[in-house]
Amino acid sequence: MLQLIRETYQNRELIWALALKELHVRYKRSVLGFLWALLHPLFMMIILTVVFSSLVGSRVEHYAVFLISMLLPWIFFAQALTYSVECLVSNGELLKKVRVAKSVFPVAVILSNTINFLLSLLPLALILVALRFPLHWTWVYLPIPIMGLLMFVLGCGFFLSAVNVYFRDVTHIVQIILQGWFYFSPIMFSLELLPQQYRMFFRLNPMLYILNGFRLAIYYGQLPTLQSVAASIGIGAITLFLGYSFFRRLEHTFALYV
Repeated sequence: MLQLIRETYQNRELIWALALKELHVRYKRSVLGFLWALLHPLFMMIILTVVFSSLVGSRVEHYAVFLISMLLPWIFFAQALTYSVECLVSNGELLKKVRVAKSVFPVAVILSNTINFLLSLLPLALILVALRFPLHWTWVYLPIPIMGLLMFVLGCGFFLSAVNVYFRDVTHIVQIILQGWFYFSPIMFSLELLPQQYRMFFRLNPMLYILNGFRLAIYYGQLPTLQSVAASIGIGAITLFLGYSFFRRLEHTFALYV
């Protein structure tokens, strides 16, 4: 972990330049530009609210806010993971020509998506105002679940980007996994609405503990328990440690396969 911090600090200017480049390429010739960071989750919120309001919305007050409180961080997670899987392969020529810490590429991808995510939080506040939903003071707690989410997605990104160097099927497999993972996460419904015998199955999902911090702060206006905070940060830290350790074991061979 100290090695990762050292590499990130030493290559901070390169990481920032790669992150800005990624954002520039993503929104190149786009009329709306960064507004898509909000429009994507907004359209998904509208569609899912219309589809599921008859099933769940009647039992959940302000269902649109309930939905987007978890949907926004989930979209960040899915997009960051999708882009990070390809980051080594897409920068293959650079890896072969320049001696640079390989970790800068997953970190730069996560950074660019983090900028997108943080920018989308500002219009989210405007949406809540438009829906006449209170802005709870517990928004100040959001840096904690954001930190857990960043560590978790970065750890996953390190692992998957390394595997994708050798097995390009990973890109397609991740898309399938993310689709199933979305419905396995209680984003569109509350865990309390499920029968007791099914709740333990959903509690095996690590994203439950990370995303729950966002819903508590934005929708319920509550702070999580210390156990919930420890679970969120602990899952993120362990995933980052394992993912980066795996990445480090293989990085010396990346240039041979990209």
